[in-house]
Amino acid sequence: MAEALDVDGLTPEQVLMRDNIRRYLRQQVTPLIQAAEADRQFPYQALDGLADFGYLGGCLPESAGGLGLDFPTWAVMMEEVGYCWLSLRVMVNTLNIIAGLVNAYGSEEQKERFMRPLLANRRRAFVSISEPDVGSNVAEIKTRADKRGDRYVLNGSKLWITGGMFADFGIVVARTFSETCDGGLSLFLVEKAHTPFDCRPVETMFVRSTGTAAFGFENAEIPAANLLGCEGEGLKQILIGLNFGRLNVAMGAVGAAQCALDLSTQYALDRRQFGRPIGAFQLVQKHIVDMTMKTQAARVLGYRAARAMQTGQPARLETSVAKLYATEAAHEVANLALQVHGGMGYATEYPIERIFRDTRGGMIPEGTTEIQTLIIGREILGLSALT
Repeated sequence: MAEALDVDGLTPEQVLMRDNIRRYLRQQVTPLIQAAEADRQFPYQALDGLADFGYLGGCLPESAGGLGLDFPTWAVMMEEVGYCWLSLRVMVNTLNIIAGLVNAYGSEEQKERFMRPLLANRRRAFVSISEPDVGSNVAEIKTRADKRGDRYVLNGSKLWITGGMFADFGIVVARTFSETCDGGLSLFLVEKAHTPFDCRPVETMFVRSTGTAAFGFENAEIPAANLLGCEGEGLKQILIGLNFGRLNVAMGAVGAAQCALDLSTQYALDRRQFGRPIGAFQLVQKHIVDMTMKTQAARVLGYRAARAMQTGQPARLETSVAKLYATEAAHEVANLALQVHGGMGYATEYPIERIFRDTRGGMIPEGTTEIQTLIIGREILGLSALT
């Protein structure tokens, strides 16, 4: 007999896992959010408990220290951390992208030195791609890595680095020049303790606890052994991880939208004006209905993308559609949630103000709304507007 699924197509095991994660996040992480946001810090200790659910490399095979989770299960997990706190979703996303890259392209020594401590929450990491003049078009990166003997010398600037203020190592994408590479992009594992470079905080309006930073490299030396994979393969390596990142962003946005919807539904029942709950008014009900439709539609698209990835398809269309729709829908839901809450919505001691800010940020990383639109158009028509 076929396994019974819930209305969203989840198995009983996935539902149980979701409920356990939700309970843990509510009890152990939610109480930390307000202080962490105020101090612009991230409570890394919260990742210890999340590791038991598979948030630290759970999609990796068991032989690599993961749990071999499938993408639909991972999608459920990313919705839950998005529901709790989008700064948490962003940090989990970064950690897992790095773990995936090191597992796919790293040597055994690199895996032992970087990936395994990362999965055990003993190291903190960043991914450094964007630059002051380079965002969506990764191929235009200007930071250089010049091979000199047994070392590479880095020169250039990086911007919008998630976790950059907190991390002790990370991946830097740089244009490489050596006897065997003439300007191709490569990935390098860079440790702060061994490669001094300028690091300064970048204050942002959203995901304020993610330690966003700007880096400056001036003749910064790294061992040649810290090259991740092969010279000149960096663009391909980074692009392979984008679908995973877009799924993470999409499902985190779904979670944030669901949180805003739940808070608004309860508020509409509890808040009374003119002698009755504000939920009794037609316009408030219209807001709640619109929020529900957008959230449910975004979830369906997210699960569709996860299933496409699970089959081994490129899934560029599915993940881009999910990311584009879910991030825009989440901010629209957050905007309506603020309207339902009235003045309480923009009070900083309540979650709606934070959700409103954080969901606006989701339209930019892992490819802006405009870039996602062009990718989708290319996948549908076979014609690129990007070249």
